[in-house]
Amino acid sequence: MTRAQRALLLVANLVAAAAFAWPLIVPAVPSQAQAAAPWAALALVPIAVVLVLIALDASIRSATTLAMLGTLTAVGAAVRIAGTGVGGVEAVFVVLILAGRAFGARFGFLLGVLVIALSSIASGFGPWTPFQMVACAWVGAGAGLLPGARPRGSAPRRERGARWREVALLASYGVVASYAFGAVMNLWFWPFAVGPATSISYSPNASLGTNLGSFLSYTLVTSTLTWDTIRAVTSVVGIAVAGPAVLAALRRAKVRPESTSETPRSTSRTPESTSRTR
Repeated sequence: MTRAQRALLLVANLVAAAAFAWPLIVPAVPSQAQAAAPWAALALVPIAVVLVLIALDASIRSATTLAMLGTLTAVGAAVRIAGTGVGGVEAVFVVLILAGRAFGARFGFLLGVLVIALSSIASGFGPWTPFQMVACAWVGAGAGLLPGARPRGSAPRRERGARWREVALLASYGVVASYAFGAVMNLWFWPFAVGPATSISYSPNASLGTNLGSFLSYTLVTSTLTWDTIRAVTSVVGIAVAGPAVLAALRRAKVRPESTSETPRSTSRTPESTSRTR
């Protein structure tokens, strides 16, 4: 990825974050906020397209990697559809986190976007869909950015210890991602979700600190203690149970760019070289 692509990727992600946080940036009365929310969602669509195009570099466009991306998209969409209607159960986070860890941040980002897009065909599209696409993309990408690659070729006991440390790291990330996902998904519709005269209401005339405190109280009582906690528990259990086996399988299926770009050396001698050695 070139420096210009990295800069464009950073700018696009910042614009996407601003679309989530627009209630804290642009003052608006609840009626105006409700009318503006679909426009913020529409603004995210071209941003998501730009991010996808940037992420699709040469390391992703190999046939095997694209096949894995398609397969995991179908698996993630099926898992998400199966959990529809079960409050807070987001087993799709397990798929996003493990795949992002095994294949990298760009793969995880693409997987998050595609899983939401495909599963929404069955569950339905709405103004929330672009926000979910970007938020899940961030979840998958974040797993690929975590430190601490598992050492290879070490003693079996050390290998097992490293494997479980990695699982613990991913499970901890799953908890953080679950609560962060719930918070950012609440932010874009919070101004018109409650009435104007409560302690957790959005106020267009209040300071940033006041509105931020009201929002944190709102998300705490509406989703953090319920939906988000169930999502966090589901992610931890899923990663702890399936993590070691799934990571090993995904890593075996992974194709390294350098392995596909190298040309094998010829071991046979040409007639010219043979004649010169005589």
